[in-house]
Amino acid sequence: MERIIDRNGKKRRITLIAIPGILLLFVIGVLGYGFCIYNGYLLLNNPSKKQYPVSGIDLSHYQGEVDWPVLAQQNIMFAYIKATEGSSHTDARFAYNWEESGKTDLAAGAYHFFSFDSSGDTQADHFIHTVGNRFGMLPPAVDVEYYADKKSNPPDPESVREQLQIMLDRLEEYYHKPPVLYSTEDVWETYLKGHFDEYPLWIRNVVTKPDSQADWCFWQYTNRGRLNGYAGEETFIDLNVFYGDIESWNRWRH
Repeated sequence: MERIIDRNGKKRRITLIAIPGILLLFVIGVLGYGFCIYNGYLLLNNPSKKQYPVSGIDLSHYQGEVDWPVLAQQNIMFAYIKATEGSSHTDARFAYNWEESGKTDLAAGAYHFFSFDSSGDTQADHFIHTVGNRFGMLPPAVDVEYYADKKSNPPDPESVREQLQIMLDRLEEYYHKPPVLYSTEDVWETYLKGHFDEYPLWIRNVVTKPDSQADWCFWQYTNRGRLNGYAGEETFIDLNVFYGDIESWNRWRH
């Protein structure tokens, strides 16, 4: 009888000791996983190279000085480079990035960050004046997303659509190809869905695959990519895939 009680007591002591250990390991595991996700060592999205063979980047002055020959050798096929924002701002690194990217085999395009506070005409003028029309460049892209306090104080959808359409028409007239529209899923739902469906969509979703309702052309699947070849204040770089095989990519880009 005494031995049975003793054995049960030992079991209880072992159990009481084991529970904190298991909890500690769990907490360490969760923290480690979070650390790896936050620092880009693990990605929430990891699109299959077989399913999406065409991948690329987008960048701006935040990536600092870019060694384009090094960057271009890292299993990417295209790069979108920030050129302009609103009616007057030009990205500090655009001229360098535009010139140097043209010396690589990457397909390069320029993008504009759309301002809800400027007219579509003046924004188009600024982009066209800054970028020009380089042979072989990808279609221009227009980034439409919330900034500053716009998410909590959203602009009128009808007014945004009117000015955005003006800009898109101007760009298509100049470049002879429909611009790409970059957006987050919430902005797409509020401002773009059902109004700009004829334009190639570049959707951002860094957590899951984009909503099946969005007929997307590009998917920005992480803002926590890590590549060699840049040395800016931003450690990470945006990674993207094209929706299609290499044959459809070559048809689309030309």
